Amino acid sequence: MKNKDLIDRFLRYVKIDTQSAEDAEGQPSTAKQRNLAALLAEELRELGAEVDYDEEHCYVYAKLPGTEPALGFIAHMDTSPEASGKDVKPRVFTYKGDDSLLSEDDFPELAEHRGEELIATDGTTLLGADDKAGVAEIMNLVQYYAEHPKKAHRTICVAFTPDEEIGSGTLNFDPGRFTAEEAYTVDGGKFGILEYECFNAAAATVTFHGKNVHTGSAKGVMVNSMKLAMEYQSLLPAGETPENTEGYEGFYHLDAMTGNVEETVLKYLVRDHDRQKFENRKQFLQDAAQFLNRKYGEGTVDIALRDQYYNMKEVMEEHMDLVENAGKIIFHMGTNPVTTPIRGGTDGAMLSFRGIPCPNLSTGGYNYHGRYEYASIPEMEKSAEVLIRLVAAKEEEC
Repeated sequence: MKNKDLIDRFLRYVKIDTQSAEDAEGQPSTAKQRNLAALLAEELRELGAEVDYDEEHCYVYAKLPGTEPALGFIAHMDTSPEASGKDVKPRVFTYKGDDSLLSEDDFPELAEHRGEELIATDGTTLLGADDKAGVAEIMNLVQYYAEHPKKAHRTICVAFTPDEEIGSGTLNFDPGRFTAEEAYTVDGGKFGILEYECFNAAAATVTFHGKNVHTGSAKGVMVNSMKLAMEYQSLLPAGETPENTEGYEGFYHLDAMTGNVEETVLKYLVRDHDRQKFENRKQFLQDAAQFLNRKYGEGTVDIALRDQYYNMKEVMEEHMDLVENAGKIIFHMGTNPVTTPIRGGTDGAMLSFRGIPCPNLSTGGYNYHGRYEYASIPEMEKSAEVLIRLVAAKEEEC
């Protein structure tokens, strides 16, 4: 039976624009994220949860008391800056293989969804399943036990975070207000996939300094910073980019570029699951900058590197019971669980290193960060059921 409340929640949440913004000062990076945060805080209160809303930094913490130890669930409220989240127009339809937006030629996995009800947009915005599907599923969890007070369950701790998409989701996260010592992020994709490994991640800003003079008298004087940037990019391994790698393969990703003759800035994402290879990648970027400084003069290139998060596998190897428990539930629901490395990161990566181990659970969403994003209603319902079973005092109660 279709979980109408779950889907209604999701459809309501995706219509609220919560897009975060790169390079913004303060947290949240966009004030509009508070619109969803305030709504969630109010809905949690109506469900009888104990709510602690950090309005300044836009974190919503909540607790539904039960037996100890507590188990936490975390999802982020913001959507990606890579595509508009304004005026989202979700549509619910039964996929028959002939959708005007979603093509099996582009996305072969759609063939697995024939006959399913899907949710997508009109093609002008992203959907926001990343991670409003996770938000809706966690809210569904609280609603289920609030409406079934006789069903015994572990204490449920909830946290909804801002700015995850720009790498700042845990910047002002307060474990003392969350209280759970172990948790799951609900921020994955296809149902049945469990994730406890992620990239080691860094961001690099490389600035090239040129000299601009009139083109008529430029010989021997002009230094074109854009050409320096092109030369720098040519030094990087051509095949080690997101579009050429998979699985455990790392990459350099040229994420943004701005420039003119006088100054050009390239922004890179650096990713690798292996910690030593990750360190080597950062060193390679610095060596390339030093090479151009030797070639053209000191101060031609500046590079700033900032670590963003690390592979949570280092922590999770001591807490594999969290992965195993979720895997058993998924198996009992008729799906063989699959563990795969996240080719990205989650709030759980940072929190795992802060003493809260956090593997990642699926939500039923696909094609994140763009206008081809969609969610499978049956997979969202199954993902929601996993959360309910994880906190149940007895499996048969669910």
